[in-house]
Amino acid sequence: MKSIALKKINLSVLVLSALLAISTQAASQPAQSISSHGITWNFDKPYPSGAFITGDPWVLGPVKVVSVKPAPGPFTEESGGEGLENIYGDVAMVDDKRMQNGSMIILQPGPKQGYDSRLKNYDPAFSVEFPIQIDVDRSLISTISNQTLPVPQLHNAIMWASEKNSTLALKSASVLTVLKEAPPADAFRPPYIGKEKPIFRASQIQWDLLPNLKTVASTPEWSQFERYFERPWLDHQASWMHQHTGPSGNQANYGREFSRLTSIASLMLMLDVPKAQKEKLMIGLLQLGIDLNGLAQNGRKWSADGGHWNGRKWPVLFAAVMLGDERLQRLPDTVLFSEDQQMYYGKGWLGQPALYQIVTHTGPKPPHEEKSPDQWDANNKRAESYRMTVSGGLPGTALAVQLMKAKAAWNHDAFFDYYDRWMSKEDVYAEKRGEFARPKQEGKSIDLFVDEMWDAYRTKVPNQAGGNRNRKWVWNVDSKAGEFINNPKAP
Repeated sequence: MKSIALKKINLSVLVLSALLAISTQAASQPAQSISSHGITWNFDKPYPSGAFITGDPWVLGPVKVVSVKPAPGPFTEESGGEGLENIYGDVAMVDDKRMQNGSMIILQPGPKQGYDSRLKNYDPAFSVEFPIQIDVDRSLISTISNQTLPVPQLHNAIMWASEKNSTLALKSASVLTVLKEAPPADAFRPPYIGKEKPIFRASQIQWDLLPNLKTVASTPEWSQFERYFERPWLDHQASWMHQHTGPSGNQANYGREFSRLTSIASLMLMLDVPKAQKEKLMIGLLQLGIDLNGLAQNGRKWSADGGHWNGRKWPVLFAAVMLGDERLQRLPDTVLFSEDQQMYYGKGWLGQPALYQIVTHTGPKPPHEEKSPDQWDANNKRAESYRMTVSGGLPGTALAVQLMKAKAAWNHDAFFDYYDRWMSKEDVYAEKRGEFARPKQEGKSIDLFVDEMWDAYRTKVPNQAGGNRNRKWVWNVDSKAGEFINNPKAP
């Protein structure tokens, strides 16, 4: 009798576990078309489908997509944008009307794209042609092209007059993920790149790791930042052309704003407001981190190149910390983050121990802060101008990492020492400057919210260990190859 009772108990447990599994699965219903952010995919027949916690759609496959709307194809004569320059005088667009509203399946990052032929890096080989049979564990990215240019940037509310509008070829992008089985109801969308679609869940979020800080006067509107992270951010193009590609309704495109938005969002999540108020922004920021992690796993490198690629490291690390998943915590050894290349320990011309270098911009660039400004050549002056352009976007990241006790995980201490120097209200080198005054950009970030958070909490960050891998990027001038070398902080 004992053995029979045990079997009954085990059977009950199995039944209960099955019921729980079913109850936590995402809702599924047959659909012959799916729409997302103005884009509609049409199938040859109904397929089981649903939505991730982000609102992005999934469908069980293999699936045959017969068409997409708006339809890809040539521009009309009324469209245009060719020859438009950005604020730096670069021409990104040409008179090529072969493709608008293009779609791509991204297996590896690279410099080319198949979305819009007006962009100089268009390659028709990357444009998906319909109908198409899509296997499981693939993601289809479809877009809507802007018809007239320039257009307002998504984040134009935080930009100055000269940069509120930009020549962005794309207006919108959505991701359709093809899966083998229905995901859990609280699943994030897996990365849009590659052949593997790992599932991460909102139930993994470790809310207790967040600080509980009092709000400051300039805290942004939550709805504003929720909107910034509501849709997919495309970041698979390893080309400066990314600055003109990312959809105007989806994302930031320049590294400075990438840094500003991600650091502000993470600092907002550390404020003492109800969890329910944070959930939508948390989900959007973590989804970005999951996508960036997927890009890194598939070979994406964000090397220092002027201001293009800042801001990717923190969302990747933030997702790894908040979801506590070792799949996110293991990054390939080949991954590069511009913040690790740009900041290093050295001896500046004023005696500054933590310095900035541009690293590369139209070729390798040597450090410039070790020389007095009266010795700077044209390359050195350009490097200093980029230091002024991009540095104001990252102080919020330096603060957020330390508030999250993630300094050791960041593993590059020169970054934090550089920003303590940048944000210092007092010019400790005033007597040594001579005729070269402190740049007016130093002593503050670009954003008042970050400044107020820095003033309130920089001296209150938890005690924590630093990194054990302090390195400096150096160039071999002859071979034009570079590498990291050991770069300990001076005692």
